[in-house]
Amino acid sequence: EAGGVVLGKSADKLFSLSGLFAVYKPKGPTSAGVLNLLKEKLLAEAGVQTNGNKRNQVLKIGHGGTLDSAAAGVLVVGIGKGTKMLRTMLAGSKKYTAIGLLGKATDTLDATGKVTEEKPYDQITKGDLENVLQKFTGDIMQVPPLYSALKKDGERLSTLMKRGEAVEAKPARRVRVYSLSLQQFQPPLFTLDVECGGGFYVRSLVSDIGKELSTCATMQELTRTKQGPFTLEEHALHEDKWTIDEIARSLEHCTSLLPDEPSHKKLKTEHPGKTAVSCE
Repeated sequence: EAGGVVLGKSADKLFSLSGLFAVYKPKGPTSAGVLNLLKEKLLAEAGVQTNGNKRNQVLKIGHGGTLDSAAAGVLVVGIGKGTKMLRTMLAGSKKYTAIGLLGKATDTLDATGKVTEEKPYDQITKGDLENVLQKFTGDIMQVPPLYSALKKDGERLSTLMKRGEAVEAKPARRVRVYSLSLQQFQPPLFTLDVECGGGFYVRSLVSDIGKELSTCATMQELTRTKQGPFTLEEHALHEDKWTIDEIARSLEHCTSLLPDEPSHKKLKTEHPGKTAVSCE
């Protein structure tokens, strides 16, 4: 019984869910928005009233690394005690498919931004692109984009930029690219598959590839196809599957994917998702 409300079986089941599972984030909403919708759907199904009172605080849900609103794909979600396991997801490897556009640069490094530069690209061959990719494989130095979820004085850089405040570029940092390959080349468009470690920005990679080819480039589309052991095809639940039973099933299935780590207890995440270092 909570606040005079007798909780039914489905609410009991909801509040007993614990672990990690993955959802599909469509293009458009923010990662936090997707999480809120998921929370609303689950609480509504459980018949838990959230009007005004703080009942929804009871349901502990967090995500394991922001996907930009313009990006789609796998978003790893922790529920119950699973929220404490999200840190490991942030550091783990991720796979993306990205479509880049040659000849144009934008201030955000993706299609949502203002065009800041245009350069010819007709001279670039498929071979040129493939050769350049070798320079971006392994441990590389990368400057994070100005428009990003990284924070300065507790505020996102992208929020400060939109307000017109001067934001200094963050220093270059070492990031890891496990593999990088060209899937398609139809100028001005090119499609990359990349597997990378934590804190990596695919937008910056696309922009840097453009510069390396003596032109410019911006990211048109981004899909995260894998995060840790969770893949888009196999594990990501679409919105029609955001039900208590489907998630319970998914949690059972996904527990087998995870390494047994007795060290979870040491990981303190007061605000899962909020402390997340963004990796688009």
